Amino acid sequence: MATKLLIVEDEETLRDSLKRMFTREGYNVSTADSVENGLQLMDKYIYDVIISDIILPGKDGIEMLTEVKEELPDQIFIVMTAYASLETAVKALRAGAYDYIMKPIMHEEIKQVVKNALTQKRLKIENILLKREIGKTYDFSSIIGESPLLLSIIDEAKKIADTKSNVLLIGETGTGKELFARVIHNNSARKDMPFIPINCSVIPENLLESELFGHVKGAFTGAIAFKKGLFEEADGGTIFLDEIGDITPYFQIKLLRVLEDQMIRPVGSNKALKIDVRLIVATNKDLESAVRNNTFREDLYYRVNTISLTLPSLRERKTDIAILARHFLKLYAVEFQKKVTDMSDQAMAMMTKSRWPGNVRELQNVIERAILIADTDTIKPDHLPLSMKTGDSFVKNSLDAHLSIEDYTKAFIMEYQTAYNEQQLATMLGITRKSLWEKRKKWGVEKP
Repeated sequence: MATKLLIVEDEETLRDSLKRMFTREGYNVSTADSVENGLQLMDKYIYDVIISDIILPGKDGIEMLTEVKEELPDQIFIVMTAYASLETAVKALRAGAYDYIMKPIMHEEIKQVVKNALTQKRLKIENILLKREIGKTYDFSSIIGESPLLLSIIDEAKKIADTKSNVLLIGETGTGKELFARVIHNNSARKDMPFIPINCSVIPENLLESELFGHVKGAFTGAIAFKKGLFEEADGGTIFLDEIGDITPYFQIKLLRVLEDQMIRPVGSNKALKIDVRLIVATNKDLESAVRNNTFREDLYYRVNTISLTLPSLRERKTDIAILARHFLKLYAVEFQKKVTDMSDQAMAMMTKSRWPGNVRELQNVIERAILIADTDTIKPDHLPLSMKTGDSFVKNSLDAHLSIEDYTKAFIMEYQTAYNEQQLATMLGITRKSLWEKRKKWGVEKP
């Protein structure tokens, strides 16, 4: 089927010239001499591309662009102008125009702009189809485990996946909160739209508002251009805010307003933008205690806690350890092209007895390391971390020693710093990499 173009231009000579040129290129071309006539044609036909002059009798091209984008947000709209005004061009682009062409019109230039626009549209459609294929890996079967506790949480997640409600995921570090968030998103009506994960603890406080809501040029030092925020990027889809318990009281107010109004205001702008996002948040902190201690707003807590799911720790579902271990064994054996096919009973017993403070993520890292260093087809105790081979676990020793939180953190870092990288250590401790660096500096502990 031929690509359909609509050209809105009041100058008859140019309008006819463009129609002849695009018709020769194989396009199906309609023309109109005003916005009103153009909109009437759009009531009858669907156009792949609309090309419109800005200065027109009655309504202008910007007004038409605005009306069209309200009804068809993905419509490709190209504007033409005889006025070499940056302000006019920026106004058109901000209203949603794909591009603008300066008069006098050069045929080769406008043909190339249309071809580029259609290519981008095709790639976007292909990307949506690809996301559907990728999304299949995030169905509920991708959550590995058979323990009754886990299965009951999966059943709850299935019931609420295809709703508009905000979701609060509660659980220790490494329990799979982001995986649950992705599965919920990919089993909802929003699955073809963006899923954007954001770790609130790793974005500096002074940049968080700009990252999430965007900013206009000149909003602050270094803001040299307009920047679209992640909430706007996720429009129609899902935002996953990890470590929401770490956001400051100031930003809590900002986030609450967004959830109440479904509007965002870029930093430095006096205009608000309407958005449609579903919010899934996660924390390893006790938000109820934070509310009682006035470190987390009660009204925000109830906004994000429309539905809450508490994910079990790995030690609460020990029967899943062997299932997960064998799953990761197959995964990494293929990835690293290693002929490791089994795990000895002694190695499995050691893993089953471990307390796994880092939960599933820690187990995954242990299996990955074991696959890499294994020199046989079977993972044996020698392939596991030293801390797992000692008779008493690190956690048990720490409890017996009655360590303070500060001393426990220091001991944890010293114990596991050779087995995990800085980000993994920080995540397992529930702190930021900056906090980890500050603690090392304070204690005089160097990175290995």
